[in-house]
Amino acid sequence: MSTPDVRYWFDPVCPYCWLTSGWVRTVARRRDLAVQWQFISLRLLNAHVDYDAQFPPEYEAGHTAGLQLLRVCAAVREGHGDEAVGRFYEVLGEAVFEQGEVPEHSSEREHRGTRDFVTPVLERAGLPTDLAGALEDTRHDATIQAETDEALELVGKDVGTPLMQIAPPDGLAFFGPVISRRPAEEQAEELWDHVVGLASFPGFTELKRSLRERPQLPAFGVAPGEVGLVEDWHGGSRRQHR
Repeated sequence: MSTPDVRYWFDPVCPYCWLTSGWVRTVARRRDLAVQWQFISLRLLNAHVDYDAQFPPEYEAGHTAGLQLLRVCAAVREGHGDEAVGRFYEVLGEAVFEQGEVPEHSSEREHRGTRDFVTPVLERAGLPTDLAGALEDTRHDATIQAETDEALELVGKDVGTPLMQIAPPDGLAFFGPVISRRPAEEQAEELWDHVVGLASFPGFTELKRSLRERPQLPAFGVAPGEVGLVEDWHGGSRRQHR
């Protein structure tokens, strides 16, 4: 890819990455923007963390599955290019978040890191199913770690996911925006202009609120077209790298 308009770092098991990526795709389509999809691993970010002490019980399995799925993403890029990564992530996110509610302690989180889960996703994305073999291929971890490290070098370490950079290589990179629901198409462009406006000011540091609602996704019990109740829901603090 020539120099993209946006670089976007994602972990495929992060619901906020998924929601924000949908917003980015909408704006990219309407504004003719080129997006480069980059990797950031919550499992690698928290390699030093005692999961039992600092996270809910289901997080370790979920973050480990995210790393395994990123290995497949890396294999997709290696063999089929950046465009294929975006296509695969779009189908993968639908499989993870749009197929119905996943109870907090469900083994589904661990199942996401298996061939049975990823093989039909590859098929729907029009990619060879033998790429599922990358789930356990630790050779890709160096690439994932390098892109994770690059993101933190650009943004700082006290952040979560997603991360993005507008107008690379010199444009400001930042954590977020964290959104819990998809904006309508016209709202998507309006939100984009606000975010780019903030990001364009070199002195901008942070805009944050701690009160938030559950991600408005079927995986969290919200049916398509339905709006769930607003609640003080965190899903892991920023320091814990959601």
